[in-house]
Amino acid sequence: MTVYAAPGTTGALIEFKPRYEHFIGGEWVKPAEGAYFENISPVNGKPFTEVARGTAADIDAASSAACDHFRYFASLIRAQEGSFTQLDEDTVAYHFQEPLGVVGQIIPWNFPLLMAVWKLAPALAAGNAVVLKPAEQTPTSILVLVELIADLLPAGVLNVVNGFGVEAGKPLASSNRIRKIAFTGETTTGRLILQYASNNIIPSTVELGGKSPNIVFESVADRRDSFYDKALEGFSLFAFNQGEVCTCPSRSLIQKSIYDTFLDDAIERTKLAKQGNPLDTETQVGAQASNDQLEKILSYIDIGKQEGAKLLLGGERVDLGGDLSEGYYVAPTIFEGQNRMRLFQEEIFGPVVAVTSFRDYDDAISIANDTLYGLGAGVWSRNGNEAYRAGRDIQAGRVWVNNYHAYPAGAAFGGYKSSGIGRENNKQALDHYQQTKNLLVSYSENPLGFF
Repeated sequence: MTVYAAPGTTGALIEFKPRYEHFIGGEWVKPAEGAYFENISPVNGKPFTEVARGTAADIDAASSAACDHFRYFASLIRAQEGSFTQLDEDTVAYHFQEPLGVVGQIIPWNFPLLMAVWKLAPALAAGNAVVLKPAEQTPTSILVLVELIADLLPAGVLNVVNGFGVEAGKPLASSNRIRKIAFTGETTTGRLILQYASNNIIPSTVELGGKSPNIVFESVADRRDSFYDKALEGFSLFAFNQGEVCTCPSRSLIQKSIYDTFLDDAIERTKLAKQGNPLDTETQVGAQASNDQLEKILSYIDIGKQEGAKLLLGGERVDLGGDLSEGYYVAPTIFEGQNRMRLFQEEIFGPVVAVTSFRDYDDAISIANDTLYGLGAGVWSRNGNEAYRAGRDIQAGRVWVNNYHAYPAGAAFGGYKSSGIGRENNKQALDHYQQTKNLLVSYSENPLGFF
C-alpha cells in the first residue's frame, strides 16, 4: 500500500501554484475582469489554489489567438488521403477533408484529463485550433497538463479559458468566431449548448447523460466460477469513480430465476470495495467531485426512500475522520425498486444503483429501453446468441458484453436518444472536426452547347 503525500506537503510528487491564469496565445494571461475563484479539493473540502475566472472578453481573446495560428497548424498535420471518383471519361470528382478552423470544447469535471485528451486529439489531428473551457470544479489538472505540453504546440493552437458556464461557456458556444462546439456534460446543459450553436449554424457534438442498464441473464449463475465472479464485479462497478461516470451501470436488471441469489452475492461483493483517501493506492472508492454533487446524491437517496424503494446497502455520507472529515464521501448504495421510480429514470451521478428483476428476454429489453437515455449498457450471459441479440436490441451507443467500463481507443463512443450526438475515441471523431470539399473537374475542352 502507498499513500501519496498531498500536494503542498513534504514529499508530494506535485506542487500546485497558489494561482493559475488562462492560457491564451501560448502565454499565461490574467482574466480580463481580474476575478478569480477558489478550486476546492473533494478530498478534504478545502481550497488548494485559485483560478482565473473567465468572461466573454477572455473567450474573444482566445478565439483571436486561435485564428492567428490556425492556418499554420493546419499545414503541419496531413495524415489523411483524399479520394476521387471518375464519373465519366472527362469528369473526375475529387474529395478533400479540410479542417473547420477554430473549435470550442467544453469538458466535464468527472474525468478532466481523459475528457480533454478525447477531445483535443481529434481536433488537433484534423488541423484545427482549440479554445478549451474546463469545468469550474476541476480546472487545475488541465492547467498542469498545459504546463507540460505547452512547448509542443505553436502558440495559439491550444487555448484554455477557465470560468463558469454562463460567464465563459455560453460566450464560447455562442461565439461567431468558432466553427464547431463540442460538449460533454449533463443533458439539460447540452440542450442549451445546441441552442447557442444553432444561432451561428455550426456543427455541434454533445456527449450527455445516461441511465445505463446492466442486464444479468440466468445463465450467468449456471456455475460458480471466475465468470460468475466477473459478473459480480460488473455489478459493483456502479461505484467505479464514485459513480461519477456518464455510463455508470446505475440500473441493474437481474433475471427472476437467479435474482435473490445473485443479488445477495452482489451485495457482499460491493461491501468489499475499499473507501478511503484518494491518495492511497489501496482506495477503490474516493470522494465525490464537489459539495454540490455530494448534496445531489444525498437528495436522491432521500427521494428513493420516499418513493418506497428498499435500501439494501449504504445510503449515507461517510466520515473518514481526521483531515478527511470534511471531504465529500458517500457509501456505495444499493436500492431495490421498480423502473418507473425516479431512482431508475434520473441520472444521479453517484455510487447509487437501482436494482429490479425481469421475467424473460423480452421483459429485459423492454425495461432496458424504458429510459430517455441511450449512452451505455451491459449484458452478461453465457449464451452467445442471447448476448448478441440483446446487444443489438438495446437502444444504446455502447453495449458492453460480458465486461463493463472498458474504453479502448478505436472503439466508438457516443449516445442514442437524449444521450447525445456524435462519436468519440474512434476515427469517426475526425469527421466531426473536418469538412468535405468536392472539387468537380472537367478535363474536356468542349463546351456544353447550351448557349
